[in-house]
Amino acid sequence: MAQLSCSDIQLNFGGVRALSGVSFEVSQGEIFAIIGPNGAGKSSMLNCISGLYNPQRGKVVFESHDVTGLPPCERTKRGMARSFQNIALFKGMSVIDNLMIGRHLHQSSGLLTCGLYYGPARAEEIKHREYVEGIIEFLEIQNIRKSIVGTLAYGFQKRVELARALALEPKLLLLDEPMAGMNHEETEDMVRFILETNETHGITIVMIEHDMGVVMDISNTVCVLDFGKKIAGGTPEEVQQDPHVIKAYLGEEDPEVS
Repeated sequence: MAQLSCSDIQLNFGGVRALSGVSFEVSQGEIFAIIGPNGAGKSSMLNCISGLYNPQRGKVVFESHDVTGLPPCERTKRGMARSFQNIALFKGMSVIDNLMIGRHLHQSSGLLTCGLYYGPARAEEIKHREYVEGIIEFLEIQNIRKSIVGTLAYGFQKRVELARALALEPKLLLLDEPMAGMNHEETEDMVRFILETNETHGITIVMIEHDMGVVMDISNTVCVLDFGKKIAGGTPEEVQQDPHVIKAYLGEEDPEVS
């Protein structure tokens, strides 16, 4: 069975239809890419999965549970985590503090015991810090672990946002243009981390990305949207040859011109 299933998703903003009957399934452990021209509805689709938007029609099922009406926090508790196209970090806090915030769902100590930092609360924080340090080592950001996020270069901020998502221990990771704005070297590093996250930790990834070279290299399955509708889906090789995809990206040749 699919780990994630989106069925007949329709999303309207007033008189504007952002998504129209979009359906697809994501298998456990795969890298699933959503692509399409600007304004195709890709981020809207990701927001419907994560719970930021509630579609007017359709259903989102995650691990056999209908999560369509659940708020983002409840979906996070069930194992979803995400990054954002526009970085959503606490810019005035350190890297490690941003990551510790990502551990809040796994903390059981109450406010009083945490404030006193005594006994079980102290032991629990030490355990969570050890987990966070493992993520810092995995993403190779040891040298910036105490740096204020707002002072970091853009590429490092994107890496920290991935780290905070991983701090939630997700089963499903939603990435909204993780390579956007990066240079070639930063893109290569991010691709490597995404692949290792998927292969080593077994985390399913749903990714929006404009870099078609990256999408075709690392994705197992590709879903193509255009004007809010799904126009193609399948392996990268199948999608590249689909005439509807070619038309959406390149347009049709004008017979009068030719």
